[in-house]
Amino acid sequence: MEADRQLQTTDVVELNPNFHFRWEEPQQANVLLYPEGIVKLNETAAAILEACTGGQSIAVGVAELAERYGKADLTADALKFLEVAHAKGWIRIKS
Repeated sequence: MEADRQLQTTDVVELNPNFHFRWEEPQQANVLLYPEGIVKLNETAAAILEACTGGQSIAVGVAELAERYGKADLTADALKFLEVAHAKGWIRIKS
């Protein structure tokens, strides 16, 4: 079952259609909106979701983040966050 397996860098993930990722001016933060509420994201979480749910593999998204922030390897940190997001149902595996 999809929810039981760990994410791989070759996976392509997407936002769960029940969640909407956007900037909320009153919150001064990116948020995930869903029918039951709202999740306020910190800057790092928002950057990972934005880079890694754009229809490309997690590895490509992480490479873009590393280039943007001048970091050598963000793979472990990004995967750790994406695992939590996946477990919470915010994202799902597309491929």
